[in-house]
Amino acid sequence: MPYKSTAPALLLAISLTTLLTACKEEPATAAAPPPPKVGIVTLQAQAFTLTSELPGRTSAYRIAEVRPQVNGIILKRLFTEGRDVKAGQQLYQIDPALYAASLKSAQATLQSSQSLAERYKLLVDEQAVSRQEFDEARAKQLEAQAALQTATINLRYTKVLAPIAGRIGRSAVSEGALVSDGQSSAMAVIQQLDPIYVDVTQSSLEILKLRNDLASGRLQKTGNNAATVKLLLEDGSEYPQAGQLEFSEVSVDTGTGSVTLRAVFPNPKHDLLPGMFVHAQLQAGVSAQAILAPQQGVTRNLQGKPTALVVNQNNQVELRELQAERTTGNSWLINQGLQAGDRLIVEGLQFVKPGVSVTVSEASNLPTNQATTVPAAGKGE
Repeated sequence: MPYKSTAPALLLAISLTTLLTACKEEPATAAAPPPPKVGIVTLQAQAFTLTSELPGRTSAYRIAEVRPQVNGIILKRLFTEGRDVKAGQQLYQIDPALYAASLKSAQATLQSSQSLAERYKLLVDEQAVSRQEFDEARAKQLEAQAALQTATINLRYTKVLAPIAGRIGRSAVSEGALVSDGQSSAMAVIQQLDPIYVDVTQSSLEILKLRNDLASGRLQKTGNNAATVKLLLEDGSEYPQAGQLEFSEVSVDTGTGSVTLRAVFPNPKHDLLPGMFVHAQLQAGVSAQAILAPQQGVTRNLQGKPTALVVNQNNQVELRELQAERTTGNSWLINQGLQAGDRLIVEGLQFVKPGVSVTVSEASNLPTNQATTVPAAGKGE
């Protein structure tokens, strides 16, 4: 009877052992996933020209205020407002009657004093008059000559002439207006528009940084084209003619911390008018070994610093911290962190992380052309 009670328990133990052995059998090994694919670009050192894009405004090459030099009533206005005038062209006619009468009076006085001086000259030789009387007659003759010259000049001043060639604005006086030689307001203003000035401002900090880059050898001087300036208009279009840098202020504006630069541009069609807001592009320096990284391959970490992922010789991803201060077109100008020959990941960044092995291929998300001119101000970070 005891053997009959143990039989079911023995069968149960055998069944459990068989079940546990089946559970311990290892499953078939799954196939490892392939490494992620990324698109890379191999960086190359290239030459570029560093330019400064500076805001500014246009101003007339020369400005002349038309003012009367004698008193009188305006009889005629002899120009069309807003048109070009030539130097020496008559603009106004002041009533000349009073000055013509003064001229005739001066002529008569001169004739009388001259005759008296000639008679006294004969008489003084005969000692009929004293030397003092002759000297006084001679002095009156000279005074009469000066008065005649003054009357002639005043009569000529009744014709108000253009002091320079240029475009004349609106007239501040009309026929019948009384003008005087000491008035504070101008009758009209003439502005020479061809050529024309462009005054731009550059911060003293940017000037110091450029000088340091040139001194350290990171940039070289641009040579004979250093004074060439290009101009961008308010609508973003480029002015067709290049200008020349004329001078730079010798002092820094204490209010803005900037220095004023002046360039001169040809303006034969008068497309540029005084007061227009423009951007001037000045060549600052040249680098023969610049590293330009596509913007698609540069990101920022939590601290806001620029970073990039590159593929090393073992086809593994590395993280690089960069120094990138400026952009040029679709690329960053890299000062530190990347070098020629580095394989920069620009496609598939979201699928990889540092240390992962990858499969590389040429990137397909880059533009066909890359810019090589780097704005020095206002474009970088």
